[in-house]
Amino acid sequence: MRTLGYYDAYLGFLTDRDEKPHAAARIVDVGAGTAAFSEAYVACRERPVSLTLLDPSLAMLKRGEAALQNRGMEPQLVQGLLGETELEPFDVVLAAHVIEHCSDPDVALRDMGKLLRPGGLLYLVVSKPHWCNSIIWLQWRHRTFRKEQLLELLQMAGFEVERTYSFPAGPPSRTSMGVVAIRST
Repeated sequence: MRTLGYYDAYLGFLTDRDEKPHAAARIVDVGAGTAAFSEAYVACRERPVSLTLLDPSLAMLKRGEAALQNRGMEPQLVQGLLGETELEPFDVVLAAHVIEHCSDPDVALRDMGKLLRPGGLLYLVVSKPHWCNSIIWLQWRHRTFRKEQLLELLQMAGFEVERTYSFPAGPPSRTSMGVVAIRST
């Protein structure tokens, strides 16, 4: 993730606007993988009260845990799938390149909404159409989303989109887009 520029891209996305800090925030990183997205969040925001990593792979959870421990965080590890794990509501949900791999992206977004308290924030990064994603598809068999399509899915899942983000450089500029959304229902 670092060598392809995703960690730096996540930092740019998370610091793009001067937003009020999420003091005392409870955060979950859905489909955490290496935890690059939550690591970037911890690097540029106030230290959260709690940080939970949710991922089906114990090996990935352990990698994410090590990365966050290097930043002084002790994350809670939850091995499981989105929608199949009961957790208390969070203030912030981080999800980078998750819904592309879910059998039903609409259900996945609704499940992310269930993880948020009313008014909570979703920081979402998804794959967008570009020939680079055709190469990635060969390994991961993932979906891509046009901006309009993603915004409609978020609205149908009970989110109000606060802003979108275009990654400015490197592979993330060709493969990804970011969205910040508020759980409205």
